[in-house]
Amino acid sequence: MQIRPATADDAGLILHFIRELAIYEKAESSVQTDEAGIRASLFGPDAKAQALVCERDGQAIGYAVFFYNYSTWLGRNGIYLEDLYVSPEQRGSGAGKALLKHIARLAVAQGCGRFEWSVLDWNTPAIAFYRAAGALPQDEWTVYRLQGDALRQFAQSE
Repeated sequence: MQIRPATADDAGLILHFIRELAIYEKAESSVQTDEAGIRASLFGPDAKAQALVCERDGQAIGYAVFFYNYSTWLGRNGIYLEDLYVSPEQRGSGAGKALLKHIARLAVAQGCGRFEWSVLDWNTPAIAFYRAAGALPQDEWTVYRLQGDALRQFAQSE
């Protein structure tokens, strides 16, 4: 198994994995980007996120996307894991753990104070996987989101 930084040539592959993940998360219609959008947002000059590809025997079997955030309480950067996905037929092979460890090692090497992510409350296999890694839920926090029209309306309001 090999984990490597994704390149612009992986934009189509990453989009494929994003769509598979969206189907798994029962949110297929929420994917609004295309290959050009992935190429620009992950590999363009203003890219804020990074992607990894996990391969076994030269075949891509999963990916992860992450970016750096900041904790005012710690006064240090952290890493936020946006996506971690392994193809269904490869689950249980250690690929997910390898991707998670790879990013954890980056966080430690770069002096980050946290490594965080969100998981859907019904995704019990992922929850068990994360708990087995030693991650703890932050149940006292609730995620809020502004997007689409609500974001635009709020931004334009007085």
